[in-house]
Amino acid sequence: MNEHDLREAVVAHARSLFWRGLSPGTSGNISAKTDNGILVTPTGKGFGALSPDMLSKVSENGELLSGPAPTKETFMHMSWYRANPEDRAVVHLHSPKATALACLADLDPNEVLPPLTPYFVMQLGPVPLIGYRHPGDRRLGEDILHAARGCKGVLLANHGQVTGGVNLDKAVAAAEEFEAAAGIFFRLGGRKANCLDRETAAELNPKYRPE
Repeated sequence: MNEHDLREAVVAHARSLFWRGLSPGTSGNISAKTDNGILVTPTGKGFGALSPDMLSKVSENGELLSGPAPTKETFMHMSWYRANPEDRAVVHLHSPKATALACLADLDPNEVLPPLTPYFVMQLGPVPLIGYRHPGDRRLGEDILHAARGCKGVLLANHGQVTGGVNLDKAVAAAEEFEAAAGIFFRLGGRKANCLDRETAAELNPKYRPE
């Protein structure tokens, strides 16, 4: 996808996420790799008000190449790409259900949601929890660099979700599936769930290898 089309795609996804309530206010950010830089949503702008020319373009080191100031969480995206070099897009959302999950106590730090559905298993796999850092704390970049290696999603405690993918569509789909899975978890209301067993889950995603 050329840069012009990628800009259009980032904005189309951002607007869709906003109007479906998955990126309230000015929260959230998206990045996508081009052949000569990385497009990033700008700081202080809601997803619903973006246009293609408003996207920032940064180097792989996060240095601004063109456009307005990028999100202050650009460093998180750069860390994700270092941890997962095959990925070409990253989505960070404060989506309501995933963020509510991020506020729960006693989450498994290695797997915040059980393997409830094949869709969650296939698109995300085990999702680790990253301990709380305040927004903009650059130590969060180091946390992601270590925790997100080989992952398609992580949960930031009391903050929100981050997902990545080999292209923009897959990164967004992972974010949507994360929100859907969190919603299913809350609808179960703490009742005992019939989760996929490790062998079945491993058939869909080898990261669920039986212990």
